[in-house]
Amino acid sequence: MPYAQVRGVRLYYEDRGAGTPLLLIPGALGTGQSDFAPQLDALPSEGVRVIAPDARGYGNSRPPERTFSLDFYQQDALDCAALMEAIGCNSYAVGGWSDGAIIGLLLTLERPQNVAKLVAWGGNAYLTDEDIAAYETTRQLSSWSPRMVQTMEKVYGAQLQELWSAWCDAMQAIYRNGGDVCRQRLGEIHCPTFLLQGQKDPLVPNFHADALHQGIAGSRLHFFPNGKHNIHQAYAQEFNRLLVDFLRA
Repeated sequence: MPYAQVRGVRLYYEDRGAGTPLLLIPGALGTGQSDFAPQLDALPSEGVRVIAPDARGYGNSRPPERTFSLDFYQQDALDCAALMEAIGCNSYAVGGWSDGAIIGLLLTLERPQNVAKLVAWGGNAYLTDEDIAAYETTRQLSSWSPRMVQTMEKVYGAQLQELWSAWCDAMQAIYRNGGDVCRQRLGEIHCPTFLLQGQKDPLVPNFHADALHQGIAGSRLHFFPNGKHNIHQAYAQEFNRLLVDFLRA
């Protein structure tokens, strides 16, 4: 299994295919394999090299145990930048889902000389009271689908509830600190950017996609009319086609 020594930790990452490097950044608690199996399986045959890491404290990138400081998104972005440097990728596309979309935005802001294209879906650049209320409805694992609980318990075992509660607490802390993760800096993103959104996403309302679209000049926005949060999984074939077309353009 491939690992890279990055900023004091050992990060695990999936690395499939050859060609255009695409860094896929998972969502909260997610891993490269659990979040992006349809992309890891299909995109290499389209001439895309897919690199999908487990963030520090997630999945196979343990130890250390996961912690959530106020700037954990920024720290994850720096980890991603260091990983790509460590494996010799100086120019690459970034794709991020959910928390990974936030990290992808921050990575693009931190390393504009390296990020050639950006794809983000199910993400947001700031937090509102509506977001916090939505997250709180998911705090207890009893509110999750049994399939999701089973999948995540295979990774985290009995620690899953504690870990997710810590993530919810982190969202509360960021919100109390003003709630802005990178909204004020969106105008600094100048690379080609493709935004996708499930129109029925229960966790990230459509106004977040609109704010990203308005904030990033020249960005494209595509809605999946019946899509929820996991459009890249539920509509994998269509999503992959849109992604590959954007990377080739």
